[in-house]
Amino acid sequence: MTSQPHKTIRWGIIGLGKIANKFAKDLLTIEDAQLQAVASRSLENAKAFGNTYNPLQVYDNYEALAQDPNVDAVYIATPHSFHKAHTLLCLHHGKAVLCEKPFAMNTEEVKEMIIVAKSKNVLLMEALWTYFLPHYRFTLKALKEETYGKLLKVEADFGFTRPFNEASRLFDKKVGGGSLLDIGIYPIFATLSTLGEPDHIEAQCTTFENGADSSCDMVFKYQSGAEAILKSTLLKDTPTTCVFTCEHGTITLNTQFHTPTSITISQQGNSETIDFTGATIGYNFEILHFNQLLREGKTESDVMTYDFSLKLIHILDKVRALIQLEY
Repeated sequence: MTSQPHKTIRWGIIGLGKIANKFAKDLLTIEDAQLQAVASRSLENAKAFGNTYNPLQVYDNYEALAQDPNVDAVYIATPHSFHKAHTLLCLHHGKAVLCEKPFAMNTEEVKEMIIVAKSKNVLLMEALWTYFLPHYRFTLKALKEETYGKLLKVEADFGFTRPFNEASRLFDKKVGGGSLLDIGIYPIFATLSTLGEPDHIEAQCTTFENGADSSCDMVFKYQSGAEAILKSTLLKDTPTTCVFTCEHGTITLNTQFHTPTSITISQQGNSETIDFTGATIGYNFEILHFNQLLREGKTESDVMTYDFSLKLIHILDKVRALIQLEY
């Protein structure tokens, strides 16, 4: 690929649910990017989405979007269990792919996606938007530079209440529904991106009547003595904060820590809160990163690398094995 510094990136979106709406709204705020096409299995849904965000083309099937010669990049926002198939569909048609987290259902699926992307020499990235948010980049820098000493502990939770509905994707075990893959991935991500892969994992869960996990409690331990205490739940509202305890202070990502939010730095009895909220929802930051990769002819992100995505799904697989959760 050759560098095209001023190229307008033409986006397609596959799967038009809640996250796709947020993505499209932020995409419209970005210069040198346009919403070229959207696709749903339901023409009615595709038209309704199109009426809101005004793409140039609306499709009632994913194959047609993947074949559209005017689409440069595709954002995949279908249920988890379809991520691999829809990613491969787009890669085989030469489309750069930004695939919503979790990248796929397990390590083997992620490996296959990466192999195909490399063989086609096409850009592929997992869409874990938190990695690109300003408050998170600020926190990573402070932790890397050990501004407050070495990191000793991570405490992160993500929980909200929803009435059980087996027809809902959120609770449908067949498509990867349940707390772990949907929201537990965020506390795990926060730990992996700061402490790295754990040396030991402890995990336990509760389940709904259909076997999908309703909550998951995890403890990650490290040879250094550091640890992470993590929780995901669909049974109750939790603070949804992330606290990094260091030798000489703490950094707290306030609710909801995975979104643009404020952070509170506490040390020696004093605290300071910095507000990182802005005019957008926050998906624009990962879109800008992805657009720049495309313009520079890159085929892999230097932030959300293949290695990081593989480590993340590998940890998820380990947790699933411990709690005996099979899809």
